[in-house]
Amino acid sequence: MMEVEKMPNGDHALNGAGLNGHHSENSSSPVGSPKANGSPAGAGDGLMKKPIAILDDKQKKRVRKLSRSNSKDGALGVAGTPNFVAPHRKWKNSRRSRNGSGRGLPKKGGAGGKGVWGKLGSELEEMDEELDQNDPNFDLDAYNSRRNIELKEVVPEITVEEFTKKVGSILLEYYEHGDTHEVADSLDDIMSAERRALVPKVAVEMAFEHKQSQRELTSVLISDLYGRTITSRDICKGFDTLLENMPDLILDTPEAPHILGNFIARAVADDCIPPKFAFDVEARPDAATLSAPAREALTRASGLLSLHQGWGHLDDVWGVGGALRPVKTLTRQMAILLQEYLLSRDLEEAQRSIKELEVPHFHHELIYEAIVMMLEALSEPTEEAICALLKSLDDTCLVTPEQMEQGFRRVYEDMTDIVLDIPLAYSILDRFVQRCQRADFLNEAVIKDLPSRGRKRFVSEGDGGRIKPVNLNSRDF
Repeated sequence: MMEVEKMPNGDHALNGAGLNGHHSENSSSPVGSPKANGSPAGAGDGLMKKPIAILDDKQKKRVRKLSRSNSKDGALGVAGTPNFVAPHRKWKNSRRSRNGSGRGLPKKGGAGGKGVWGKLGSELEEMDEELDQNDPNFDLDAYNSRRNIELKEVVPEITVEEFTKKVGSILLEYYEHGDTHEVADSLDDIMSAERRALVPKVAVEMAFEHKQSQRELTSVLISDLYGRTITSRDICKGFDTLLENMPDLILDTPEAPHILGNFIARAVADDCIPPKFAFDVEARPDAATLSAPAREALTRASGLLSLHQGWGHLDDVWGVGGALRPVKTLTRQMAILLQEYLLSRDLEEAQRSIKELEVPHFHHELIYEAIVMMLEALSEPTEEAICALLKSLDDTCLVTPEQMEQGFRRVYEDMTDIVLDIPLAYSILDRFVQRCQRADFLNEAVIKDLPSRGRKRFVSEGDGGRIKPVNLNSRDF
């Protein structure tokens, strides 16, 4: 311990170190002292360690006050030492190694620490460490077999139902964008050798429930996937499965044999399957078990392939998409449709033909052509038939109210030209609009805007059909 001497002025003096932390002359130890020669602290420079100052309460209070004032300025700390952050506090949250070596990487490759699962296979290493080979119950064979375990990543193969569901979602997206390359890339992620034959099967089954344009896209998809994702054998196997399921498919889609025959003929024309698939029916292994609808589908395919025009016409076996056809072609098809309806008066056939046009944005042209055809007929039965057709189109929502109104307004705008060819057009149109009003499928705005031709003025009325001027000049008398 240090000795504290009392000075004459009442202050205390320390025999070793002052408050400023420097050594005094008396603090140095002799050269031959034990601490200078034997202690680790004085082995390097021959000096003793700085002794700890023993302060009374008054001095401690003064030191704390000085420490607080210096800490604000960043000058000195306790006992006159520089104010700094201890290294063990400064690097507390650092990832660097505590011993000054290492690159700062996570310990044990991220598998160390509290509350972690560990690396893959670490549980086997822990089990090996717990085993004691000197244990009487130690099993050497089980220990060696566990040491030879090799861990591999195993991806479970999806079931047929899951594969069908994924292919269906891919095809629905394809009907929107029409990009066959994107479909092929999507199928590569889920495709396996055992599932390739399901692709044409699922595609054709979905096409049964869609329109002609989607069936055309399906045929294009099968042709583009041939040689990249699926083979000719896969396509034939898919068609064979559809032929076997034809009795069930015909329950939901009565025209399934006709549609499947078109798909088979189109696949042959695109060089995806050999022609013998459609022609050699009796030579097929399952010829004895083929149902009547399946034979009808093969007969349809062979009939299309036997036409004299060659196979080039099969590119249009599904027709041309509605939005791709010119306006004149659509107008002509609508006129033919209306003429067939007036001859047969079959509303269901007319509705089916309108659906096959696939031009819901152009239905106002159908309404316009129907009204003009009614005006040209000058027949009351024709008026009744056209009114019944428009009523059925409104009830089944095949034609929207906006398209219906637009078609009537187009007739209103062209009445000045129509009346030149049909003098009684105004009176016939007035009678037809009243009939439609009684059928209750026209809105009030269309009925209110019905045009009417002004009454012709006769000479017997006194003005000779001329409008009298407001003011008469004196020279006119």
